[in-house]
Amino acid sequence: MSQDPLDPTSNDPGREADAPPTPPGPLPATGTMPGPRQHDVALRNRQLAHACVERAQDILIGRYRLDSSQVAFDLLRRTSQRMNIKLHTLAEAVIRVPGPDADAELWFPGRARYSPPPLPGLAGPEGDHSGHGAVLKSTLRRVLHLTQAGMGNVQVAEHGMLRLERHTGLSREFTDFFAFVQDSTTACAQAAQEGRQVTVKDVAVAEVFDEDSRHTILRAGSRGCHSVPLTGPGGAVLGMVSSHHERPLAGFTRTQLDELQAVGEQVGRWLAWHRNTRVLDALEHLHAAAAALR
Repeated sequence: MSQDPLDPTSNDPGREADAPPTPPGPLPATGTMPGPRQHDVALRNRQLAHACVERAQDILIGRYRLDSSQVAFDLLRRTSQRMNIKLHTLAEAVIRVPGPDADAELWFPGRARYSPPPLPGLAGPEGDHSGHGAVLKSTLRRVLHLTQAGMGNVQVAEHGMLRLERHTGLSREFTDFFAFVQDSTTACAQAAQEGRQVTVKDVAVAEVFDEDSRHTILRAGSRGCHSVPLTGPGGAVLGMVSSHHERPLAGFTRTQLDELQAVGEQVGRWLAWHRNTRVLDALEHLHAAAAALR
């Protein structure tokens, strides 16, 4: 994935994507996207990555009467580095969270802080759950262990999209193509829309995918996949973790599905805490720094 700092009805917890009865055609050869398609994907990723930051810059310029977009970008960048919050996460929060009262000294006066919720069973070798990236890394490791898969990825929900944040074992073509998922032509998007796990037994024949998505997944070496929503309070989907499998799947046991659902709920609560504490801390710091420039 690009290293651009602006980038990339049932009570049953598991659901299988249906497959048509017709047999699949031959699998596409391993390779990469042809040049024009690769260029289109790269252009889309840059546009989506920069759009969020540019909108946040415009908000800051209007709110604090800043001199230029560069001043606004520098505020975002310095706050991101100081508070250890990704630039796109900070920009998304500037857009999403209602602004402070005019000339208010604090953005969130009287805000109560609380400790992060527990994450049993997710500690990595370093035992570090202090940061967003460490939690997502541990989450991916745990889900791949439960599903016995060697490939997978984690996405976060932003502005009605799923944005790729962590991955392992997947090709560059895959991570570029799925850097942003905006529509319902993937299993992860279906899982996000329905708020429940989705199993694709055989990518080659599952109806959930459009053909570009299907071929990209197949070329990455995945024949089956499983997506687990990361759900916050009230069932809001804050992210998605997916495993990818080299062979078609027979399905998962009730125990596996229950354990995966527990992981999704635990991590979703943690992500909600992160949004309501550390991200708001960063916004408060940004507010103070911007107000000082007036």
